[in-house]
Amino acid sequence: MEKAILTCALTGVLTDPLTHRVPVTPAEMAEAAYEAWNAGASIVHCHFRDQRPGKGALPTWNPTVVAEICQAIRERVPELILNMSTGIAGPDISGPLACLEAVKPEMAALNSGSLNYLKTRSDGSWAWPPMLFDNPVEKVKACLDAMRQWGVMPECECFDTGIIRSLGMFEQNGMLDRPFSVSLVVGVASGMPADPRWLPLLKELVPTAAPWQVIAIGREEVWAMHRAAAEYGGNLRTGLEDTFYLPDGSKTNSNGALIAALAKTAQAAGREVASPREARQRLGLAGLN
Repeated sequence: MEKAILTCALTGVLTDPLTHRVPVTPAEMAEAAYEAWNAGASIVHCHFRDQRPGKGALPTWNPTVVAEICQAIRERVPELILNMSTGIAGPDISGPLACLEAVKPEMAALNSGSLNYLKTRSDGSWAWPPMLFDNPVEKVKACLDAMRQWGVMPECECFDTGIIRSLGMFEQNGMLDRPFSVSLVVGVASGMPADPRWLPLLKELVPTAAPWQVIAIGREEVWAMHRAAAEYGGNLRTGLEDTFYLPDGSKTNSNGALIAALAKTAQAAGREVASPREARQRLGLAGLN
């Protein structure tokens, strides 16, 4: 099988750095990117945090802050492929688009459809107020138009089967151009489960010849999903945004340790790990800009 492209999701959206050791500052993000690259990652997926004292648990769409973080990563590890988040609730996407324009990364995540984002506690109460992660077609199209304008390849994040199937219609409609990649997001309580038995069917829904990966959210159970993805020829992603747990169930504070475990997962499936240069070639990024 082809070499596996490894992505590291460096930090989450709201994880409190005072509770869990996630990178926030430009220097921390750059060092985390270096650790991931040194362990085998070709791509870093980035969310960005408010840099004001005491605000590091909150996301930011300040283009100056985002550009500073991205520049620190690029200077520390020039070989890496930078993949920016554009995910935001509500119709106002001016912040993500301003950050895309400021940085012009090689890739950006595209939330490709809407999902009721839900979770219950053991007593049946809501873990947080039920929310709609709203990504209607006009919002998706606006993001795609901006990505096309600035030479950014979309990574289409799909939280449910209907969202995967929509990608073919986006192509037919002319909204979505090649190259793009597809991420199958599993483990969200109200989305697709992190159950390897689903993967043979899910991968068949991915548009023909599009590169795909699994994004598995959860604890140590996510590693069975990574093993299945490796065995079925998918690319692989982990990082402190997705999990804090290694395959043996122990907790990690390091993106590098998670990526090292992911590389071993690929190798156990008979897959070598792609270099950033090989990843660019496979994804169609070479010469995109």
